[in-house]
Amino acid sequence: MTRTITARLGAGVAALALMAGTAGAQSLMFPIDEGDFNWDSYHEFADATDLSGQSLTISGPWLSVDQELFESVLAYFEEATGADVSYVGSDSFEQQIVIDVEAGSAPNIGVFPQPGLLNTLANRGLVTPMPEGTEEWIAENYAAGQSWVDLATFEGPEGEEDLYGLFYKADVKSLVWYIPENFEDAGYEIPETMEDLKALTEQIVEDGETPWCIGLGSGGATGWPATDWVEDMVLRTQPPEVYDQWVSHEIPFNDERIVNAISEFGYFLQDDFVAGGSQAVASTDFRDSPQGLFSFPPQCYMHHMASFIPSFFPEGTVVGEDADFFYFPAYEEEDLGQPVLGAGTVFAITDENEAANAFMQFLQTPIAHEIWMAQSGFLTPLTTVNTDLFGDPTLGRMNEILLDATTFRFDGSDLMPGAIGAGAFWTGMVDFAGGASAQEAADEIEDAWAAIDQ
Repeated sequence: MTRTITARLGAGVAALALMAGTAGAQSLMFPIDEGDFNWDSYHEFADATDLSGQSLTISGPWLSVDQELFESVLAYFEEATGADVSYVGSDSFEQQIVIDVEAGSAPNIGVFPQPGLLNTLANRGLVTPMPEGTEEWIAENYAAGQSWVDLATFEGPEGEEDLYGLFYKADVKSLVWYIPENFEDAGYEIPETMEDLKALTEQIVEDGETPWCIGLGSGGATGWPATDWVEDMVLRTQPPEVYDQWVSHEIPFNDERIVNAISEFGYFLQDDFVAGGSQAVASTDFRDSPQGLFSFPPQCYMHHMASFIPSFFPEGTVVGEDADFFYFPAYEEEDLGQPVLGAGTVFAITDENEAANAFMQFLQTPIAHEIWMAQSGFLTPLTTVNTDLFGDPTLGRMNEILLDATTFRFDGSDLMPGAIGAGAFWTGMVDFAGGASAQEAADEIEDAWAAIDQ
């Protein structure tokens, strides 16, 4: 489950936006050649690309504010190429795109919220592989580049593997939220390793306080927050290839390495470690669970959750001042680098034409990322962007975590079959939080997966 923080514009960026509005330059958000954007990448692309009289259709999940932000990027593609671009957003994109491609009426480009459906369409030959050279470009220019290549590489209808998508706009989940004032008052420091995080957890308990707030409640989706914990733990205890094998069911869910990762999550569920005790975890709504950070005295000191959680902080909370975050650290002793769990949208060619191929080239320019970065709600693994342009310094710091990643992996539950990732995995984690052993929870989930594989 992925959302993004709605961020504020920085003063300098807001000034540029005002200048753009008064200039009226083809509805461009920021005037070309003004500000510290990588305009050279824009001009190089524009000089090499003429699509005058051609059209490009794009369909995706973005509506409202995100649609407006994406369309502000599209305006530069139109200005550079002369193409006429139409974007249609839908809250039922994943159902509609299947109908459209099967009917032969697909848009030129589809924006997929997660790669599972794209994989299915690639297997059926209903999407076109990326233009030649895209794989090499991603590997060289994205942080943890091969991870992004692997996430969008699927088997085609003849069983051959190819790159079918380009990720653009990412989200980070490997975060721990805290109140800086509480840490300062207690003399606690930001942990650099998982060993340090566990030591801090135990120190807080020794001090007579509660280190963690955890809530798994989410109505019919109760249990999903625990999947993020387990996925992060798999990435911190096993090489990324084991994570991939687990997600694809090449190894069973009850493999001892996965059971160990569930047990690692269980460390944080101990009665003294979590607000309300372990029995309260499953019944506490995830939207309410961070409130313990803000109580006086604090009910807890830390909360593990993705980048969207400030939406549920008390009104008026300023991220970076009133509340802040740090990277959910890796084990020093495991020597697995800095893995990051997250999500992102992947662009694919669903009806190829010259403009579609050109747009995929446009997404490889820094300017295509910087225009959205400089506004709000955008993270990117592209290493050549000017990170000083982030409209919100909070997002800039999240992006540093993304750029420092040695491994990036997509939310595993979103890649598993729905009956598992949005079913048995959730209920198994609720049972685990309620007292079942890690082995029992893993066996329960594996039994459900084996049943659908028959």
